[in-house]
Order: sequence, then structure tokens, then C-alpha cells
Amino acid sequence: MYEQYYGLSEKPFSLTPDTEFFYRSFTHQEALNVLLVAIRAGDGFIKVTGEVGTGKTLLCRKLLDALDPEYDTVYIPNPYMSCNALLDAMLIEMGIADRLENNNYLACINDYLIANARQGRGAVIILDEAQSLPEDSLEAIRLLSNLETGKQKLVQIVLFGQPELDARLAQSSIRQLQQRIMHAYKLQPLNRDSVRCYLQHRVKSAGYRGPELFDSSALRRIYKLSQGIPRVINVLCNKALMLSYASGEFYVNRKHIEAAAADCQLQ
Repeated sequence: MYEQYYGLSEKPFSLTPDTEFFYRSFTHQEALNVLLVAIRAGDGFIKVTGEVGTGKTLLCRKLLDALDPEYDTVYIPNPYMSCNALLDAMLIEMGIADRLENNNYLACINDYLIANARQGRGAVIILDEAQSLPEDSLEAIRLLSNLETGKQKLVQIVLFGQPELDARLAQSSIRQLQQRIMHAYKLQPLNRDSVRCYLQHRVKSAGYRGPELFDSSALRRIYKLSQGIPRVINVLCNKALMLSYASGEFYVNRKHIEAAAADCQLQ
């Protein structure tokens, strides 16, 4: 709606996890670095947690893009399913669903991973929204992490989830899974300075080439209302740009942010 008005090629504050808009804040870049180093080291199990809206899914997609081509990846965006349904989804992602015999999922996956390793290829399973995994599925994940040769793990497993994932893993019934996690990282919200850089990065990535669109009063309110959560920032800024465009103004100030917040019921 407002893209042409601002000289944009697309909306800069969409909620879709487009890696072209990935902002390398300290916390997101550090998380990506930890993931890549841990995977390349073959450390087995990795966990990333963060509050709703901190950018976990976008980080998932960025990780998939950043992995070396010798890794085969399995990405399960919503693992809230039964154990067998989850394993079926993995077989489909691996392209070996036709090899399953007598519901022996682990043997089927193990054969695939061993063949991969012989070819010098690694495998990474990435589970987003992992806090929603049922307990029997968590146990299946633990068993998958057992698959190894005498010298290396056959698969790296990355869990992305909300803070509730930590509580799930602390349960005594699945404490063995918690013990296998070699690396854990917690995504943090953006700080005040990063919010400004984040906005500049998003509008520039969408094609904007003019002066700063958001004045200092708008930036202060965005930070206060969002507490540095990227998803909330996106919602506020998208609505504020629409309001500025609709009123015939160009730059976004505090009144546009206040109106956007009222519309989103964030005040």
C-alpha cells in the first residue's frame, strides 16, 4: 500500500522470516556463530531459546542458508505431533520414506546417516518451536542423538524454543536429554541503539534510500513499547508507516507510533 510512496520494493516490516532482512545484532550474530561452530565441531546437541518474537524462526532459516553444502538438513517448523508422525516427517525430509520397514524408524534413519557419513556428508536436524514437543517425541529425539560411529556423532540436533523448553527439559523423566545438550544460547531483545540500526537495516533492505524515516521521538516510543522484541517492532512500524502515508506525511514521529500502539492494543 505505502511501498511506492516511500520508494520501497517491498514491505520492510513483514512478519515472514525472510533471510534477506536478517539483522546481525550482537545476540543474533553470536547465536548464529555458536550454532555454526558447534555443528562443524560435531558436538551433537544444541539448544537456542528466546521469548516470543525475538527472531528464532528467522535465525533457523539463516542457519539453513549458512550451513555448508556438505550437510543434509531436516527442518521441522512445528513438531507438535505424535512420535511416529514426527519421525515420518523426518523420513520425508530425508527422502527415505520408502525405505521404512516394520515401523523401525531408528534403523532406517541410522542406515541413511551411516551412508551419508561414508560419503563425507553430515546431517543436521532442526526443530523449531521445540517447547511443544510431546514427551514421547523428546525421547525419540534423545534416541536419535545416540546414533554414532566409534569416532563421531552421525547427526547434529538443534532445538529452537521458547523459555518453556528449559522447564520441559528439566523434568526428571527426560533429564537424560538435558544432559546431552553441549551448547545452549539464549536470544536477547535488542537494546536501544540496536533498535535504531534494526529499523535502518529493514527499510534499506526493502529498497529505501532516503534520510531516516523514524525520528528520535518515534524511536524512543518504539523501544519503550516493544522492549526490543523484533516482532513487536515490526508490527508497530508497519502500522506507523501506513498511518504516516494515509495522513500525507512522510516521516514517522511519536504520534504515529502512539496511534499504531493503540491499534495493536500495546499501550
